[in-house]
Amino acid sequence: MKPLIGVSTSATGGWRSYLAISFAIRRAGGRSRRITPKTGYSITELDGVIAGGGDDISASVYGGELLPNVRLDPERDALETELIPEAVRLEIPILGICRGAQMINVSLGGTLHTDIWEVFENAPKLRTVLPRKEIRVAADAWLSSVLQTRKCRVNALHHQSIKETGRSLRVSALDDHEIVQAIETRSGKPVLGVQWHPELMPFSKTQQRLFQWLVEAAKNRKDTGEYFELAA
Repeated sequence: MKPLIGVSTSATGGWRSYLAISFAIRRAGGRSRRITPKTGYSITELDGVIAGGGDDISASVYGGELLPNVRLDPERDALETELIPEAVRLEIPILGICRGAQMINVSLGGTLHTDIWEVFENAPKLRTVLPRKEIRVAADAWLSSVLQTRKCRVNALHHQSIKETGRSLRVSALDDHEIVQAIETRSGKPVLGVQWHPELMPFSKTQQRLFQWLVEAAKNRKDTGEYFELAA
């Protein structure tokens, strides 16, 4: 049976994101199940996890400054701060997308810039589904093995970003303004977070490799009980 990937989304409005991610998972040879605060989940049934995009993460989760007029989803925050550490402990492969990458970070003790444009004043206020931002992947990051490149163009739909990395995490990609664009584990365990939305670039072979990596890692764990480590 194909590996089952649990995809966390908001309970309301997250179905659009889920459809795009589900399509990418199917293309990579997996099957998906949507996880929301209403559906709950059984960790033992999952072979892999995707923490998807969505609303801002509440500042109370990481000790940040609460901003006015932002959309929050505290029920989803609670769901993912339980799901992600549990998956890490069980060595279930995880891919975080945009908010999901940030949630991986804060779930493991990291912090966020609450608003990147207050910190990175020279960064353009770019919000687009089109791949208009160039990122640089670190030479020794295993993300470069996944993407099979050290440079690529991505979309940008976020205004929060990773500040201090969480336990056992490292920065694996930056943009031209030194805003964190990807994180991964130092240990080689199958945990990866990207600040962009690869599911919204279905014609990019580079971006589809993220889903191929996740499904292959999930399949390997399902078949052998072990994950595989990637070398940079």
